[in-house]
Amino acid sequence: MDIDDRQKQIEDRIAELSSHLKKIEDDLEQPLPADLEDQAIDLEDDEVLQRLGRAHNRELRLLNDALTRIANGTYGICAKCGEDISQARLDAVPYAVICRDCAPSN
Repeated sequence: MDIDDRQKQIEDRIAELSSHLKKIEDDLEQPLPADLEDQAIDLEDDEVLQRLGRAHNRELRLLNDALTRIANGTYGICAKCGEDISQARLDAVPYAVICRDCAPSN
């Protein structure tokens, strides 16, 4: 994948995440129902939505950082060893900053 295609892929993912975040925010702004049992369920749902929103925001930051690296010519270069990050890794994790060899193994 060339850099222009990668940039478009990242921009598309940013648009998708932004749309999801808007839906989450809209849902979280809904008033609680009058019934206490329904309120409890809604509050549990809200906690899940808030965690999902935080995950989306984190991914958005990482993707925007990737766009910055594209702009300054450092995208796809391992921040640790300076070698190229494989296309397979960038396909899986488009915001990767380190190569597979430098990534900690779990």
